[in-house]
Amino acid sequence: MPARIEPCLALLKPRPSVGPDWLYEIKWDGYRIAVHLNNDNVRILTRGGHDWTHRFPAIEADAKRLGVGSVILDGEAVVLDEQGLPNFGQLQQSPGGRGGKLNSRASIMFAFDLLYFDGHDIRSLELTARRYFLQSLLKNEHGAIRLSEEIEGDGRDIFDAACEHGLEGIIAKYKDSPYRSGRLGKWVKVKCVQSDSFMVVGYEPSLVARGGIGSLLLAARKGNDWVYVGSVGTGFNERSAEALRKTLDRIQRKTAPVKYDRRRKNLVWVQPTLIAEIEYRAWTHDGKLRHPSYKGLHIRGCARSRTMLPSMTSNLHDRLKRNRFNNTTAFVGHLKKLPIDTLAEKQLFSQHLPCRSNGLFACRSVIL
Repeated sequence: MPARIEPCLALLKPRPSVGPDWLYEIKWDGYRIAVHLNNDNVRILTRGGHDWTHRFPAIEADAKRLGVGSVILDGEAVVLDEQGLPNFGQLQQSPGGRGGKLNSRASIMFAFDLLYFDGHDIRSLELTARRYFLQSLLKNEHGAIRLSEEIEGDGRDIFDAACEHGLEGIIAKYKDSPYRSGRLGKWVKVKCVQSDSFMVVGYEPSLVARGGIGSLLLAARKGNDWVYVGSVGTGFNERSAEALRKTLDRIQRKTAPVKYDRRRKNLVWVQPTLIAEIEYRAWTHDGKLRHPSYKGLHIRGCARSRTMLPSMTSNLHDRLKRNRFNNTTAFVGHLKKLPIDTLAEKQLFSQHLPCRSNGLFACRSVIL
């Protein structure tokens, strides 16, 4: 039995691969792990090969109950929030946090591949065969180790539905491919990217960054106040950064227009009059933007038009009810406990949920 297997990695693409030769899964927002079971001895390894067994006691205990002598599972460790969606911020706090001193009984594993089974290395088998054995092994839908289900349908529709439900994205996998370490293109990942408008309330100067801007400080409306939601330091080109710096320096102010309790010094505050379009992946647990990227400033006329977006705490149940009203429905299998009468018994996205940009993003701003 191999002591460690270098993982197969997904190639990032802007659109999903489509066709009958591909199958689809949810892209879980968590930590990539491999579970090694050998005669009741369990090791849980990270993508980089670090032993994190002690951090995932529930997953370790479930592995010992698989009823097989030896196995290597490939999957993702996640923490599900109150809506049943993976929450990376909670995961970071849970398995030891950044200090790595605590364990996580809340973390579960979604297993999506089986590399070694009952004394046999099965990486040379095609994906559909490996998943057949995996499905026969993982039958507990509510355990700490769960099957990451295949999703049937058109990859583009599945991707739209995943984004609509606040998931990280999807993975497309070539059905006939063996398991090969590295990023070879047989697995493709497509990420959901959100785009909204935020008020620029300041910037961090830099002597080396383009235009002298290290990052922009951003805020969103909450009630009658502006709330700091993080900074963005990517997405600028030299020309736009220089022009932006000149504009910002003309509207400087001495005090912060938002409550700011971070320790960074030498920040430059500005009048809250500029609205920037920002792409980002998600919100962190403390209300900050995750992986933001600057796309540009709004023209003044458009910036006045603001659309109330769903709050960060809006629940999936309400979103599904709204989608059902439009004669569409989609779901993730572990959400079956939610009292929604149209949910089927399988973990499938049953219909297309439209969520692509309709060109109106330029006139949207976030209200928390």
